[in-house]
Amino acid sequence: MNLLYANDTLGTYPASWYAASTPAPAPFDSLKGEVKADVCVVGAGYTGLSAALHLAQAGRRVVVLEAHRVGFGASGRNGGQLGSGQRVDQHGLESMVGDTQARALWDLGEEAKALVKSLIADHNIDCHLKPGVAWTGSTKSDVAYLHNYAALLNDKYGYDAVEALDAEVCRAICPSPDYKGGLLDMGAAHLHPLAFAFGLARAATAAGVTVYERSFVHGLEHGAPATLRTDAGRVVADYVILACNGYLSSLAPAVSARVMPINNFIVATEPLGDQAHRVLARDVAVADSRFVVNYFRLSHDGRLLFGGGESYGYKFPRDIAATVRKPMETVFPHLKGVKVDYAWGGTLGITMKRFPYLARVAPNILSASGYSGHGVGTATHAGKLMAQAIEGETDGFNTMRSIPTPAFPGGGALRTPLLVLAMSWYALRDRLGF
Repeated sequence: MNLLYANDTLGTYPASWYAASTPAPAPFDSLKGEVKADVCVVGAGYTGLSAALHLAQAGRRVVVLEAHRVGFGASGRNGGQLGSGQRVDQHGLESMVGDTQARALWDLGEEAKALVKSLIADHNIDCHLKPGVAWTGSTKSDVAYLHNYAALLNDKYGYDAVEALDAEVCRAICPSPDYKGGLLDMGAAHLHPLAFAFGLARAATAAGVTVYERSFVHGLEHGAPATLRTDAGRVVADYVILACNGYLSSLAPAVSARVMPINNFIVATEPLGDQAHRVLARDVAVADSRFVVNYFRLSHDGRLLFGGGESYGYKFPRDIAATVRKPMETVFPHLKGVKVDYAWGGTLGITMKRFPYLARVAPNILSASGYSGHGVGTATHAGKLMAQAIEGETDGFNTMRSIPTPAFPGGGALRTPLLVLAMSWYALRDRLGF
């Protein structure tokens, strides 16, 4: 079964609040016949659209092939949080690669965040960008770790946009009985993710990019040039960028062995009206310290957008709302029975180390994926880094690809059951409060 079609109808956006609250661009044509390009990008999410935009601005002829619609995948379904740094925090990076490279990766993460904000400003993208993301802890040890991390960012990295929150201040922002404290990062932000993707698509096409939708790539022939085949056509290109994340499948087996697709789920409640302050007293986003992270924020029309729960097979659960309601009502018991107007799922890519996997698959084929829940900034930035690498500026791309990314144990046959076993253990630890 192909993940592209396991839970979705060809060319149709999921019934999400995101799709209901922002107008989609007019459909692009499907590829028919042969097209030649300097660069062919596979995938029209943040990575692919950012790469295409930056390459077009550099004067390249760029074609984008998308199996469904622009912004169809995780780029149009995620929690909309634009986080600081990398998905792995600086404590983890320092242990993995040492202080010097950890600093370089922090700087690239901040560059990613700045890139998103500048793209929104430069191209007048109306995606409800707002500052502020809080990280919350449900145990004393989690809170202590977050306070220590805030001190590390303040003192060692000179990042003064983050502050530690004790229990009282934390609950003044997010009045959940589950949270005992945390930190608030006002340099981070949140936005409407699908509206951002649509804005990137409009900017890319305005720069001269040709986008083909409903054009699934089922074959990639290496060479100089490379050839990409769809059902009704083919693209011959000097360079190829693979920007498929969890949907990459067989186009690059060495990448697929290192990037695991998993499913995550979000609901949008009915508008909460005067009760919205009982969820968030400030218009910031929240992510908690559980291994299977809960994340949430208020929409611009006063709904709670709450993400929680994961699955590791092809199919989404039959009742997504029920799946997400369990963690939502743990965090906010007073919302028990609240009406859910929208519920949707999405497929993202994770890696063993939770660090994105950037790779040069062949001399003229580049790939970026595995953002592990940190994709709003990192995916957008990865697209720019690959565009720069094609233009001969490889420092950022090489820094991001320098962290070794092991393949998942068992390859394609065993990685899913092994991942389920590991994830189930960590989820149990969450429930028991370890």
